[in-house]
Amino acid sequence: MATSIKVGIVEDEMLIGEGIARALSELGYVPTEPAISYTEALEMIKREQPDILLIDIQLSGKKDGIDLAWKIREDYNVPFIFLTANSDVKTVERAKKLCPPAYLVKPFNKDELYTSIEICLHNFSVSQDKKEVVDKENYLIKESLFIKQGHLFHKVKVADIMYLESDNVYVYVYTTTNKLLVRSKLQDYLELIDSKQFFRVHRSFAVNIEHIETINSESLFIQSREIPVGKVYRDELLNGLRLG
Repeated sequence: MATSIKVGIVEDEMLIGEGIARALSELGYVPTEPAISYTEALEMIKREQPDILLIDIQLSGKKDGIDLAWKIREDYNVPFIFLTANSDVKTVERAKKLCPPAYLVKPFNKDELYTSIEICLHNFSVSQDKKEVVDKENYLIKESLFIKQGHLFHKVKVADIMYLESDNVYVYVYTTTNKLLVRSKLQDYLELIDSKQFFRVHRSFAVNIEHIETINSESLFIQSREIPVGKVYRDELLNGLRLG
């Protein structure tokens, strides 16, 4: 099932935090309730498990947004965007050491918010040394694919993908509840997923063996869909299923 990206908000000015949450909802994202401090932010991250964070550098309390970003970098490995206003030179120098994937300078509009989130996801994906797919429409983060449909990325758990079907330079991604179309070659997409659960079974098909229901000498079935099994792929598939 395609799920909208969850965005964690860390902003100690409640009116600004609520405004960001509204803008995120209008863009199709799932915002968290804004956290207003370092401690609240850590509790929110544990509870909500956001896919990306918006962090105001200037937080009230002993620890600010930069301290929070270091903690996230060390313990959570979640991409983040700094929200900045008129920060002093010392604060800016501290922020630069983190090499954040993206910045947003207050005040900002919805278009800038969307662009920053997209850039942040892309930069974080590249930093994780994951192979990019043609046209940068797909990213793999934390065992989930972020698939671009229209102007938004949607999160799909790799485990929920049943099979892939190639159509020239496109791939249909069939999940347990949905069908998505991406621009990619089948082999490139398999390399992006990089999962031992996926096997190429035909020049036009690859399957997640966890979803195979039945199999015979020439085909297999997933949710009553018959998928051909090519001779050159059969032995590897059977070995993967430990039927060889």
